[in-house]
Amino acid sequence: MTDAHEGARLTADEALETLIEGNRRFLRRETRTSAFHRETIADLAEAQRPFATILGCSDSRVPPELIFDTGLGELFVIRVAGNVISPEIAGTLQYAGTYLETPLCVILGHEGCGAIAAALSTKQEGTRFRSRVQRLLANILPGLPDLDPTLTPEEQSSRAVESNVRYSVRQIEESPEWRARVAEGWMKLVGAVYEIETGRVRVLSPVGPP
Repeated sequence: MTDAHEGARLTADEALETLIEGNRRFLRRETRTSAFHRETIADLAEAQRPFATILGCSDSRVPPELIFDTGLGELFVIRVAGNVISPEIAGTLQYAGTYLETPLCVILGHEGCGAIAAALSTKQEGTRFRSRVQRLLANILPGLPDLDPTLTPEEQSSRAVESNVRYSVRQIEESPEWRARVAEGWMKLVGAVYEIETGRVRVLSPVGPP
């Protein structure tokens, strides 16, 4: 694992492998102890140099810093229910890519997501929630497929979670800002799903919507 202030020197592939290895330590219960010295904190006071940007859900069970076993200054984390894209989120992602130059961006969904369950309930049963919650769900609904009604609720939820991650990925990929970063050849965008029951992060293959 690189020191926090060295993170920006990683390539996108190296950053992804660093996250994967951190999740492996998390699964093995071999996470690093808090070993940040005063020198590290002083360095971070001058500037941040995270090696990856994570857009994840606000769910209290899915803190990226813990499940990837990272420390101060190593991740630039954005959290919002359902890991949705909004103008504010898009602006924050643009800030990370343009000014912090994080080589890797991960859209991190998770199984058992309450926002996805609510969106499915709205889509399939017409359930309505409080106005601001419903506005949030409006960012999720376009990315949800028509699911096979013979699937179990768990299978439907799992497919919806993955579809939502892929939808957020597509929204970013289609933006002019991201296309400009890709043309420069040093940034990578991936989707991933955190498995609540196991603690494993599953990186999604770069294919179209299921």
